[in-house]
Amino acid sequence: MSDKSNNPPALPESRGMSRRGFLGAGAVTGAAVAATAFGGAVMTRESWAQAVSEAQKNAMSKIHVGPGELDTYYGFWSGGHQGEVRVFGVPSMRELMRIPVFNIDSATGWGLTNESKRIMGDSARFANGDCHHPHLSMTDGKYDGKYLFINDKANSRVARIRLDIMKTDKMVTVPNVQAIHGLRLQKVPHTKYVFGNAEFIIPHPNDGSFFDMENENSYTMYNAIDAETMEVAWQVIVEGNLDNTDMDYTGRFCASTCYNSEKALDLGGTMRNERDWVVVFDVHAIEAEVKAGNFITLGDSKVPVVDGRRKDGKNSKVTRYIPVPKNPHGLNTSPDGKYFIAAGKLSPTVSIIAIDKLPDLFDDKFEDPREVIVAEPELGLGPLHTTFDGRGNGYTTLFIDSQIVKWNIEEAIRAHNGENVNYIKQKLDVHYQPGHTHASLTETSEADGQWLVVLSKFSKDRFLPTGPLHPENDQLIDISGDEMILVHDGPTFAEPHDCIMARRDQIRTKKIWDRDDPFFAETVKMAEADGINLTTDSKVIRDGNKVRVYMVSMAPSFGLNEFTVKQGDEVTVIITNIDQIEDVTHGFVVVNHGVSMEISPQQTSSITFTADKAGVYWYYCSWFCHALHMEMCGRMLVEPA
Repeated sequence: MSDKSNNPPALPESRGMSRRGFLGAGAVTGAAVAATAFGGAVMTRESWAQAVSEAQKNAMSKIHVGPGELDTYYGFWSGGHQGEVRVFGVPSMRELMRIPVFNIDSATGWGLTNESKRIMGDSARFANGDCHHPHLSMTDGKYDGKYLFINDKANSRVARIRLDIMKTDKMVTVPNVQAIHGLRLQKVPHTKYVFGNAEFIIPHPNDGSFFDMENENSYTMYNAIDAETMEVAWQVIVEGNLDNTDMDYTGRFCASTCYNSEKALDLGGTMRNERDWVVVFDVHAIEAEVKAGNFITLGDSKVPVVDGRRKDGKNSKVTRYIPVPKNPHGLNTSPDGKYFIAAGKLSPTVSIIAIDKLPDLFDDKFEDPREVIVAEPELGLGPLHTTFDGRGNGYTTLFIDSQIVKWNIEEAIRAHNGENVNYIKQKLDVHYQPGHTHASLTETSEADGQWLVVLSKFSKDRFLPTGPLHPENDQLIDISGDEMILVHDGPTFAEPHDCIMARRDQIRTKKIWDRDDPFFAETVKMAEADGINLTTDSKVIRDGNKVRVYMVSMAPSFGLNEFTVKQGDEVTVIITNIDQIEDVTHGFVVVNHGVSMEISPQQTSSITFTADKAGVYWYYCSWFCHALHMEMCGRMLVEPA
């Protein structure tokens, strides 16, 4: 395991002149000084290495979760270009489950079954997704285990996952915008809103008649989605391209990084200005404007749209723009609720915004909006995202330096005010080019400073070679002590982007389905209209060229060994798994028809397809459920038209 930050400082001639070696020297020196002595004597190189080795062994031992033992945390990873959410155990880093969201998944039938298509709505026509930011619902600033929300940047969608069944249950396509990127939730008193940044500027109306970045009708918007109904509650027009967002612990203020203040259409143009801004949104003021009717609507959408742009040098009632360097990216709220931290990306700094100054900012008590910035510490090259340990420290990814830097927030503020204090505590090499980072419980008031995951974009030499396309690298770091210790490399596919962790006791899942679950309520209504008892009846209903095939399944058999349809019929198969034993899942696959779905204990699932070719087609159970699993099959007879 290569980790230069855990080596004692060497002389320049032996260390060489590499940039990483130079940048890491200060942090390593600090670590060596901190590791001094017993009885007043400075530790030797050998004793220092031994101390580091012991710390490494202790940290490594903590990630072992034995057979039959349970992890301390659930980790939810965005599935990136796969369009799914991946569930991990932490600290073992074992993958437990994949939850399909914006993708088609043949194992579960997601995107194929009628139930999943109803949830996906019109957007079911898209076969791709680009998941970025998973976030857990909260009550009073703590995870409540109810929902996980995830965005799809590729098709401007946001989805909700019920954590009791770990299935996607609602999905919305956000109107009037393109590319939902940053996503965060209201923390207190509960998750009323899901906030989403639409990144790209588009013309309104977007009908191909014009596109001019300088036109007042070209813009993007900040979006609030009702967490229960999953309908868009309101939108706010902003200046620039929105990036990442977070909310405070009062329920009043949200903040978003915003780049391209230049309104450029080319790469060079988007980097001209030395400062872009953080946009702060007053949620209470936005709600008041909507209630008073001070909004517009766009196109066919009925969503209230409030203008948050500055006009004629005057601020909007609902936004304030805080200049920050340069092409800012990550925006994170400290768990004590005091600060928004905005990462500069093209500046070596982060900007610390005091949340308690924001009411005065909206009351226009400051001549310069930058008066709410209490420090801008230099951390290293390419700062992207910051996470927290609940002990006053931030951990920021440095993309260009391929490091994560641990720094103390209050000490950074003191240094900004002129005190001689070293706020940087450690720099740790990570492998390579890290993007997001996430510490255990960091988005809540309960941040516990145990584990940190850093999601690195490149893996290069860390794993067995896999051809030109390499896996990415998720690394687990122990942050429970004074020093960060890297303990695990984990290859991962297709840009997973971000993750979030919750304690095991905060997630409460069902063992089997409830028969009255709303997930398949529409299918139950259809069966009732057909006079079918889903838990006892296996029967074929014919309605012209539409055929509905009802059957129960119980290991190791289906309720029907055979059914007959005519060529060209639209066939809907509805199966209820009447097993009541945990983990006895059945599948249903019709050979050569693209039909596949999962039916877990007490679940009802349905799938519709066309029997387009005459012949005999076998169907079988695709989830191994019994010693006679191979014998769990039947036949669909398709008569010629």
